Parts: sequence; C-alpha cells; structure tokens
Amino acid sequence: MWFDPICPWAWLTSRWLLEVERLREVQVQFRVMSLMVLEENRGGARDPAQMREAWGPVRVAIATDLAYGAQALRDLYSALGSLIHIGRAPIDRELYALAATRAGLPHTLANAAQTTVYDEAVRESHRARVGAIDGDIGCPVIHVPGEAGEPVAFFGPVVTPYPRGEAAGRLWDSVALAAGTDGFFELKRIRTRLPTFD
Repeated sequence: MWFDPICPWAWLTSRWLLEVERLREVQVQFRVMSLMVLEENRGGARDPAQMREAWGPVRVAIATDLAYGAQALRDLYSALGSLIHIGRAPIDRELYALAATRAGLPHTLANAAQTTVYDEAVRESHRARVGAIDGDIGCPVIHVPGEAGEPVAFFGPVVTPYPRGEAAGRLWDSVALAAGTDGFFELKRIRTRLPTFD
C-alpha cells in the first residue's frame, strides 16, 4: 500500500488492511507516495506553508524506510497516523520526533523533514506506484495479486469507517476477486461522508 501520512483516506485503508492481515493470508507492505508529487504532476500549486507541511511527513517516512527498513516504516506510519488523524496533532518537528520515539526509532529522524535530500527517494517510491496506475487517481494505492500473480494496482479502496472483523475480510475478498478479473478497471460511487476514525 502506498500512502502519504497526511491523507486521512490512506490512514483508514491502512487500518483496514491491518485488520485483513489478521484474517487472511495477506502480508501488508507499506510504501511512500506524496500528495505534493500528485499535485505537481497535475500542474497544481499550493502555498509555501502547505508545501512545507505536506513534504515533512513523507521525508521523515522515506528516511525511516531507507535507514531502518520496512518494519520501521510500518511502525512509524502507525505512530504518525495516530497522532495526525486521531490526536489531531500539529504537523511539525515535535510530531515527527514523538512519532519516531513511539515507533522505537531515534527522535533525530525528525530532522529529515527540513531537508530536500530525501525528495528524490520520495519521488522514486511515488513513481513505483504510478508506474502501475496513472491518470486521475489519488491516495492511497494498493497492489493486489492478479490472475497471473502479477500485481494489479487500484486507487483505494476509500472507505469510512474502515470495516472490522469478517466485514474487513469480505471487502478484501471482493478486491482480490476484482484484481483477478481480466479487464476489470473501475467501480466508483460519490463520497457522501467525511473520514471517521472510530
């Protein structure tokens, strides 16, 4: 699953996938994407304060992945997401340091938020997701094994609140079935709710 830590929809999808992991033969791997890179690719522009806020979390996430690996990224994302989406913490250096500490990582990872050194690694991770899915898509993106074992990429699922228990498993079964159906491309309805984190 490709995520940007500030995306509430990605957070909900990630919690659903972790629920699925308990119920099905699925192992979730988290990868970094960037809402700012999506905006750049669409020719969009945001004010500098929004850009600083949006780049910080993905820089810290990719720095964690590069230095400490996939499990550390998973742990950091859980800590960041809880603080951002549940705790409504301000997105700043204190948030990054606290999330790193909660994930058992050095608080100095927070320094990555202020440097452009990691931006190309963020873009590379983002492109790995875009290489499989492009066009008018957003965050999150998941890769699911398809009919021939090749990964099929989907934007979403976008769901709120995320399903628990066997309802989570059934949604996964449906997504896996769609991935295994040659020629299946899209199923969408209008969102009528804001994200809820209950």
